[in-house]
Amino acid sequence: MKQILCFSLLISLPLSATYSATPQIPQQLSVQKSAALPAHLTTRIQWTKFPRPSYKNEDLKDQNRSAIIRIYADETGSISKASVQESTGLTHLDELLIKAIRDAHVKPHFEKDTALPQIGYQTFSLKLSQEDDAEICQYTFNSENWQTQQHNKKAPFSYRAQPSLDIDSEQLNGHNRAVKFSFKVNNHGDVKKVKVKKGSGIYALDQQIVRAVSNAEVDVPRKYWVYKKSSLKDEIKFDLNQCR
Repeated sequence: MKQILCFSLLISLPLSATYSATPQIPQQLSVQKSAALPAHLTTRIQWTKFPRPSYKNEDLKDQNRSAIIRIYADETGSISKASVQESTGLTHLDELLIKAIRDAHVKPHFEKDTALPQIGYQTFSLKLSQEDDAEICQYTFNSENWQTQQHNKKAPFSYRAQPSLDIDSEQLNGHNRAVKFSFKVNNHGDVKKVKVKKGSGIYALDQQIVRAVSNAEVDVPRKYWVYKKSSLKDEIKFDLNQCR
């Protein structure tokens, strides 16, 4: 009886061992990567092309206006959506801001060499002009060096993104203005020690330029790197005829 039982176990052992040793191969499915990457949330949008809304006093309905626009940009920096977070109180004015944003472009954001979509906010302050029929211009950081690099021409250095600047024609006090400035850059591209070499004649305007440049990052050709921080210069002009 014991021999019969042992023989039965020996016969069944290879079968059960073979069955347990052989993995069950599930049906192979192709791995699908989601195109919907998690968005990068930011309170400070870096623009490569700043939104430039143009408006007149009649658009403001006799009072200064402000708004906050929520902005969605895809992995390339293109504006995919814009919505009103805080309204100017006027639908047509909100739509004017939305249109200006859709024509703008955001600097792409990378994490571990992967570009991510972005969500952020932009504040607008819209002011009445002293002249009833005057059109208010919003100026961007459109310096000589920035213009050169936008036209793919050789420049002493290049801004990694267009510095953020919020200036309108009212701040020029009826005159064209220009600001010449210099700054130093370390080997990481960080801007240091911004100095106004020739001011606009309006201290507050000059300081806005200083703040914009101080927050910028630049790339400098290797031949310009020396043992000390690289010293660079640039100029930005504001023309009252820009909107005309």
